[in-house]
Order: sequence, then C-alpha cells, then structure tokens
Amino acid sequence: MDFEPWWLIFVPVLFALGWLAARFDIRQMLRETRSLPDSYFRGLNFLLNEEPDRAIDAFVEVAKLDPETTELHFALGSLFRRRGEMERAIRVHQSLLNRSDLPAAEREHAQHELAQDFLKAGMLDRAESGFEQLKDTRYALPALRSLIRIFESEHDWPRAIEAVKTLQGLVDEPVPQIVHYYCEQAQSALASKPADIEAAHKALDAADHALSSIEATSSRGGMVRTAMLRARLALIEQDPKRERLYLESVMTDAPEYAGLVAEQVLANYRTANQAEAGLEVLQKQYERHASLDLFNVLFRELRVQKGAAPAWTFARGALRSHPSLLGLDRLLEAELANGEGNADHGPVPGADLTLLRSLIHKHTQRLDRYACRSCGFQARRFYWQCPGCNAWETYAPRRLEELE
Repeated sequence: MDFEPWWLIFVPVLFALGWLAARFDIRQMLRETRSLPDSYFRGLNFLLNEEPDRAIDAFVEVAKLDPETTELHFALGSLFRRRGEMERAIRVHQSLLNRSDLPAAEREHAQHELAQDFLKAGMLDRAESGFEQLKDTRYALPALRSLIRIFESEHDWPRAIEAVKTLQGLVDEPVPQIVHYYCEQAQSALASKPADIEAAHKALDAADHALSSIEATSSRGGMVRTAMLRARLALIEQDPKRERLYLESVMTDAPEYAGLVAEQVLANYRTANQAEAGLEVLQKQYERHASLDLFNVLFRELRVQKGAAPAWTFARGALRSHPSLLGLDRLLEAELANGEGNADHGPVPGADLTLLRSLIHKHTQRLDRYACRSCGFQARRFYWQCPGCNAWETYAPRRLEELE
C-alpha cells in the first residue's frame, strides 16, 4: 500500500489525545492527593524517621477523619495487638463491626481479628464466642485451631478432642497431641477418689487408636505416656505382671525415657521379692542407653542392696565414661544421706563430703533442669506440655547438662 500524505493529519491528533489523557490522570491524582488528610502524610513522615509511636497516633487520626478506610483500621488493630495494646486493638475492631455498611467478607475479617484480640488479652470466654461464630466462614480453619488452644488452656479435653476431629474432617492434617488429650482424661480418671477405672480404660483405648492412625515418630512421647498410664492402671488393678510389661516396653521401645520409669520398675520387682533382678535389668539398660536419671536410681539402689563400695565402683566407672558434675552432685547427696554427714563414711574416709557437695551444688543447680526446645523454658520436673509455650513433647527426657 502506498503512503498517502493526508495520513499526516492523524499525527497531531494522536499527540493531542495523549496530552489530554495525561492531563486528566495528573489532575485526578492531584485531586486524590488533596483529599488525603494531612495526618496521613505526617504518619508517613514519622515512619520514615523511625518514630513508630507518633506515626500510629497520626494514622489513628486519619482513621477517625475517614471511617471508610477499613484497611487502615485492620492494619492499626493488628499493630496494636502486636504491641500488646489490647484495649486499643479491641476498640478498633469493634468499631469496624459496629458499621452497618461493612461488606460480609470484611465483617468476617473483623470478627476474626477481634477474637484474636480477646485471645491474646486472656478473655477466653469472649474469644471462644468469637471463634465459634466463624465456623462456617472462610476463617473456619484458623478459628478451629484457636479453639483447640483455648480448650487446651481450660483443660476442657472432651471439647478439644471434638474440635480436633472437626479439624481433621476439613483437612488431612495430623494432630498428634490428641493422644495427650486422651492421656489427660485417663490421668484425671485415675486421680479421682476413688479411681474411675472404666473411664481410664476407655480413654487409653482411644489414645491407642489415635496412635495407630499417626506415624510413631510424630508422637513418641504419646506412646510412652500411654504405656506409663497403662502401667499405673495395672498397679491399681493389682496386676504386677501387666504393669511390668508396660514399663519394660518403655525401656525397649523408647530407651531415652527409661529414667522416667526406673523407680517404678524397681518398685515392681521389689513387690515380687525380686529386687536383685530389677537392679540387674536397670544395669543392663544403663549399659545400652546411659542417662543421668537412670544413673541416680542405680547408684542409690546399689548403695542399699550391696553397700557403699560396689555403688562407688559403679559411680567411678560411669563418671569416667560419661563425665557429669550433676551426677557427682547427686551421688554425694545420696552418700551424705546414708552416712548422715559423717566424714568417716563414704569412699574417702576423712574427706569433708559436705563441703565438697556444697561447692559442686552451686554450679549444678542451673544444670538440674529439663528445657523446652521450642521456647527454652526450664523446669525441675519433666512436662509433656511446656508451661511456657504450651507446645507438646518439646521436653527431651534429659537434663540440661546432658544436652550441652
């Protein structure tokens, strides 16, 4: 096709249209910019100058001047919650819910944020009510997970179990802590006066069923705890053979937990007048899987059954293989308890064991603890659920010194 000169007429026309479009966009932007409150720009300036507190105050003023800025309300509410200013966070999200023109999606969002505010503020009843209202919304999954946390903190194990079952009906997601929920029910039944044997059996059967549906590695602690409670139940039912079977299954299947059941194992053998056989079982267990708790039980029992010399012979060999200040502290404590502080007792006649133990004890106090591998919370006793972060099975059955 040949070029026609009259086509040049379209060139200035196109330029004019582009110029008009640009002018329109610039004017629109200027109008929008002028419509923004000065507080908005002050808030941005404070943020750039790393003055978050003053920035928040400025943005709060923007939200008051323009109640339609829902995204800003959500941002402010979340920020207040992260900073621990729960009253302000609750007010922001409640003001959103009070708006009659709020779209359904944003109303659900505001309800979820408000329930999270109540949860963090410790207002569990109001948080529970808020999350319950979200069960049929797009926030059903996070609401269910939060409800499980609430029921856990209230020790409402039946409702926690039901919430987990509902969650598993929505997503294919393993929840290994459900085993501990059943164990908690069994423990409560055994602790009642008199013990509710039938309820304990029912809860432990449910725990075994839950264990069968998850991988063994995902709830090793749950398996151990179930076996320990089965042993306790057998003891109440005066069935020592079954009790021994469960206790020894712990040492076989989860040897790192042997220290938690060593005392019960010895007690079981003593009841059957087989104390020496029980001691031999624990010695073999220590040779296969040494631990500080097991060492303490063994030393004390050797001291009772065979006297000071064999006990200290074992202690010296164990401490050479596994050096431990905490272990030395424990055996000095046991020796002083047997010798009543007399310097003529013990492996070194004339030695001041009381002074030696007091010097060592100052350094071992901080080591004589279990520690949560999730939050670092330390405790003198072993917990299945961390009191600090509420996570399950985060305590290794070893003292801090062993972990270091």
